[in-house]
Amino acid sequence: MCTKPISLLLLFLLLGNTIAVSKTIEKTPNQILSELRIEIYRINAKYSKILEQLNLELFEINKELLIAIALDQKVELLLRKDRVNTEMQLLKKQNDNEVSKVRYLKGLQIIKILYEKVLSLDHHFASVRTLNEINKISNPTQYPEYTKLKEIIANKKDKKSGIDLTSVLGTNTIVSVVQTFTNMMGSNLTKEEKEKELANVECILDFTLSMQNDLNTIYFETAFLQTSNEKIKQDIELLFKDYTKPIGYIASLENCRTNDDWETITQKTEEYLTKMKTATGNTRYKMQVNMEFPIDRLLQFITQYNNFIDQGGKFYEKFKIILNSYENQKQCETKLPPEYKKLKADIDIAIDKFKLAYKPVEVNGSKMKEILYGLNEFE
Repeated sequence: MCTKPISLLLLFLLLGNTIAVSKTIEKTPNQILSELRIEIYRINAKYSKILEQLNLELFEINKELLIAIALDQKVELLLRKDRVNTEMQLLKKQNDNEVSKVRYLKGLQIIKILYEKVLSLDHHFASVRTLNEINKISNPTQYPEYTKLKEIIANKKDKKSGIDLTSVLGTNTIVSVVQTFTNMMGSNLTKEEKEKELANVECILDFTLSMQNDLNTIYFETAFLQTSNEKIKQDIELLFKDYTKPIGYIASLENCRTNDDWETITQKTEEYLTKMKTATGNTRYKMQVNMEFPIDRLLQFITQYNNFIDQGGKFYEKFKIILNSYENQKQCETKLPPEYKKLKADIDIAIDKFKLAYKPVEVNGSKMKEILYGLNEFE
């Protein structure tokens, strides 16, 4: 039986495909999963071929045992059979170890990539229009044209019938607009002057009064998404802590990222697997479980992340509909604030990001099996 070429091939494949975690940031989780299924297939196929050869050898030994007569021949055959069985058990352990290593490191790569996406999302939500900016777009009192109108009316209002609002009511948009037009109607402005000044602010007033609630909805729902993303961030940091605890890595995900310490995790994984090779019985079983359980937690997190991205994408699709719902957009296009146009552009960019940069991780039934159990559908 010639096993050396196969062993060398496996070594070459492992060295060629075991990519350093620190160099995979450009890849997507789906690419990592594709690499995972290929590597699992190669590892299992390699060991399957060796085990098949050993099974054939075992079959031949059993055939010879049936016809063996001499005692020394039987003893030699039984010793050979025992060696083959021992070798097969050892190969199965090696197979499990190598699959566990690939799954564990690929899982770690996915955690790293998703963490970068979560941090990017946090930055994205923080950069979307702030409350002050939303207020600037949706409040007519923030527009210079409206301020000018108020000044004109103040100079022309009837001192006896004109009213001034309190500091509290003066900040209320609706009350302020009502007061302005009440004073305008009772002012000394001519009919032509009133029509002229009204024409200067009609688009601003129509836009702000029509869109104020909708724009505030965008702000508060974006704030909700940002809060939800913070929860996702905390969860992936906790996942990383649980994921690396079995191998004895104690630094936080944030510190690991800041110090680019991914190579240390790979080294500790190697050390852990080496110990697991020599462990036996219940000790080995516990070590195996301690390494497998975090991968199950990773799958749960991927589901959580996918749901959040789906939700975020739907929110931004809704924002786009809201912003395009302004009925007099064409008539008032030249009067609309540049912040409104910028917000629309930001929403379009965000929709593309949720479809491409932040898109969900594709984990169907077969891929779940590969992550959880190291099984490959091509076997």
